[in-house]
Amino acid sequence: MALKVREDYRTLTGPEKAAIMMLALGEEHASRLFSLMDDEEIKELSQVMANLGTVSANLIERLFVEFAEQMSATGSLVGSFDSTERLLLKTLPKDKVDQIMEEIRGPAGRTMWDKLANVNESVLSNYLKNEYPQTVAVVLSKIRPEHAGRVLTQLPESFAMEVIMRMLRMEAVQKEVLDDVERTLRTEFMTNLARTSRRDSHEMLAEIFNGLDRTTEHRFMAALEERNRDSAERIKSLMFTFEDLSKLDPSGVQTLLRTVDKQKLGTALKGASETLKDLFFSNMSERAAKILREDMAAMGPVRVRDVDEAQMYMVQLAKDLAARGELVISEGSGENELIY
Repeated sequence: MALKVREDYRTLTGPEKAAIMMLALGEEHASRLFSLMDDEEIKELSQVMANLGTVSANLIERLFVEFAEQMSATGSLVGSFDSTERLLLKTLPKDKVDQIMEEIRGPAGRTMWDKLANVNESVLSNYLKNEYPQTVAVVLSKIRPEHAGRVLTQLPESFAMEVIMRMLRMEAVQKEVLDDVERTLRTEFMTNLARTSRRDSHEMLAEIFNGLDRTTEHRFMAALEERNRDSAERIKSLMFTFEDLSKLDPSGVQTLLRTVDKQKLGTALKGASETLKDLFFSNMSERAAKILREDMAAMGPVRVRDVDEAQMYMVQLAKDLAARGELVISEGSGENELIY
């Protein structure tokens, strides 16, 4: 039985092109390339290589010509911190590589503090309240001021004052001390957090969709409905939109009105339903409502993008106030309250 020979270049997939290239390069060169790949890439490529079958010489030649043309046309090679680090580890000891990578990455490469900046202040404060005040002072000095402020408010008041006093007296932190704090956070806190904070993927996407402009969100949602209607419906039910502010009680509306930027309020209400407009106007004094209506009329036509941005600002503000316990966003009954 004659073996089938691959000759049609148009039928080749990307992994098949890579597999042919690796086989044609020979063992020495291919092994160098394999050393730069991660385990998953090696498994996938090996599977394709094993099932490739016979490939004609003409097809191999055409593949190499295309590869050479693309390389010379774009002049591009993909370099990254990860690929550079892997290459350095082939020839240098790890401590030397770590030192080099720290220098070339700069502050943005010290990802421990970046990760910490994304940890909810309640979770972070719950961990830090069991640490020494001096350690907490070091941590708070390394994260964004607004994040540090939110963490401080969550700590017991006497402990928070201890931390503040140490921050006032704190001089330049020695690198060894900083490295020790960072190592402890990574091994004890972030590892435990990763184990316990697996988020529901639908909740995560609902938050992402909340941050999209209206046109993009509708486009993605429509596409998702075609592929997976159940998931689309679940994400919709989890999304908190501007119109959901109608679930606020009068006290919540008034709290929001005291905090909101009045210019953004007017822009957001330009695109609101009459029901939501009435809810806000009815919770203002007659004079304030009259002024706001006049301001909105004076705006004239407003771009959809500006309305979307103003409405997203108000949604985020309401969620921040709810997180601080200053208002409650409810779906009608106590057991259906949304806690952020």
